[in-house]
Amino acid sequence: MSDLHQKITALKEHLQSVIVGQDDLIYNMMIALLSGGHILLEGAPGLAKTKAIKTLAGCVDAKFNRIQFTPDLLPSDITGSDIYLSGPAKFEFKEGPVFANFVLADEINRAPAKVQSALLEAMAEKQVSVGGKVYALPDLFMVMATQNPIEHEGTYNLPEAQLDRFLMYIRINQPNAETEKRILHLVRREDLACGADQNCWQQEKQTHQKIHVEEILAAGQEALQTPTSEAMENYIVELVMATREPEKYDEDLKNAVRFGASPRATIALDKTSKVSAWLAGRDFVTPEDVHKVAHEVLRHRIILNFEAEAEGISTDDVISKLLTLVPLP
Repeated sequence: MSDLHQKITALKEHLQSVIVGQDDLIYNMMIALLSGGHILLEGAPGLAKTKAIKTLAGCVDAKFNRIQFTPDLLPSDITGSDIYLSGPAKFEFKEGPVFANFVLADEINRAPAKVQSALLEAMAEKQVSVGGKVYALPDLFMVMATQNPIEHEGTYNLPEAQLDRFLMYIRINQPNAETEKRILHLVRREDLACGADQNCWQQEKQTHQKIHVEEILAAGQEALQTPTSEAMENYIVELVMATREPEKYDEDLKNAVRFGASPRATIALDKTSKVSAWLAGRDFVTPEDVHKVAHEVLRHRIILNFEAEAEGISTDDVISKLLTLVPLP
């Protein structure tokens, strides 16, 4: 086990000790971080979505910015703009909040398409174009966009082509009674320890030894070098092809799926399964690694027919069924 693997494992364990009951979220965040991708996170308010990304950013020697999406937000509020300086009589570019290593795009579906596109273009190209000039974003650049599944009034759904830019689409549910009690006890301890000190939680978050950006990037490169056998490559391709031609496996699915996953899904499954194997301490990819990330990688890349949605069939249902039907290598 390499030093980088030990540091990433320690980081994951620290996050699990701070963010109670969201082990799957933390696992998928680590997958996306090392894969160099972005996350779309859906969950009800109060499920530690913001705390998770802030805690992760606090454990890395990196810059974190939060953008609260609202209907009156402008693209320049995200990317930045040229500001006129009267003294030297020239324009100077002022960076927007997207110029950070970790960006929390809170309630991204509350802003219109033009604003969403400004962020998604930066995610895809790792650069911002303003006034005819191109400004590069950091090598470590991770966006975690959140959306509330409960409130739909005044929201703008992300188009499928833009959804495809996200490496993973994660859904989190309400905690069970046991986890709820653990959360209660954790908050009590934090309140008693901090008292009226507003900066206490921030200081507590930084007790974990910070990891440098270069170490995160090096760990990602090491993880992505995990070998994948030809049999596993064929399995990943066949699984993605099954989303496009589901009738080959189940006639009922033919009437449920309108469009299957794009080639980005194949690339994403390859990367995330490699990282999954690396996190598990293995030097080879298994079908279990693919299954661990399949729902998060594919659920936003499959478009269902109206009839399937009317019958209550979800993309998760389709993915689960295909995972049982596509032969294992």
